[in-house]
Amino acid sequence: MTNRDITLSDSDPTLHYDSVVDAWAYLLEDDLHYGYFAEGGESLTMATDALTNEMMELAGLSAATRVLDIGCGTGRAACRLATETGCTVVGISPSRTCVQRSRERAASMDAADRLHFLSGDGMLLPHPEQAFDVVWVMESSHLMEDKSRLLHECSRVLAPGGRVVLCDITLARKLALEEVIDHRDDFLLLKDVYGRARMEPLSFYESQLQALGLETEHSRNIARETRPTFGHWRANAQRHSDQVIESIGASAQSQFLASCDVLEKFWDLDILRYGILSAVKPA
Repeated sequence: MTNRDITLSDSDPTLHYDSVVDAWAYLLEDDLHYGYFAEGGESLTMATDALTNEMMELAGLSAATRVLDIGCGTGRAACRLATETGCTVVGISPSRTCVQRSRERAASMDAADRLHFLSGDGMLLPHPEQAFDVVWVMESSHLMEDKSRLLHECSRVLAPGGRVVLCDITLARKLALEEVIDHRDDFLLLKDVYGRARMEPLSFYESQLQALGLETEHSRNIARETRPTFGHWRANAQRHSDQVIESIGASAQSQFLASCDVLEKFWDLDILRYGILSAVKPA
């Protein structure tokens, strides 16, 4: 992509993601997800690693663990899991770009034989029942329209005694119509920048998993720890301005900068949060 403005507000989230992934490597850095800032002064790389660490701790991984990574991005988290714990990871994404980049990343790893990346939809998994010990859903559920179906599929492919671990942007609460109208332009901007998404409160995930027979082990709002992410994204947009504009255009870069302001506002108004949870399927 060269010198083009990306405006895909009505497009499929996968098409949008494919269009911006080159620019996001500069803006969001290699992990393509939020950071967990325990102290506040960490670099974004340290903080994104820390969020993966939080998920790994909840997952309880070992060399015998079979992991399904739903929405694997460009494969960095999956490669970390396999390299550091010896587990086997199957990563899926509806994005062909992400699957290809994940495969390229894995090919250079010592753990390449334990890493497999496939095109797939988290709401309609191609895997048999009880095929995995951990289902890992890192910052991808907000892009899936039918979250009940996603969680049903997570439960279906999970072996007894296995865990679902999930983190994502969440609503603080169900929004009143008046709030949606008041912030309509802000929500439309976020849609333009990040693609079509739908957030739910963290309690939604808990209740859905409970209805499927899973028991929540851990559930926490980490809005405070994730909030510094936006300042780092803003700094990256300014530091790598030439590369970002070359990839997605000046208008899209300006929209990204504005989106950081909107997200900070939504965090501070307690409209949006960031949740992390784990739930176990009884043996």
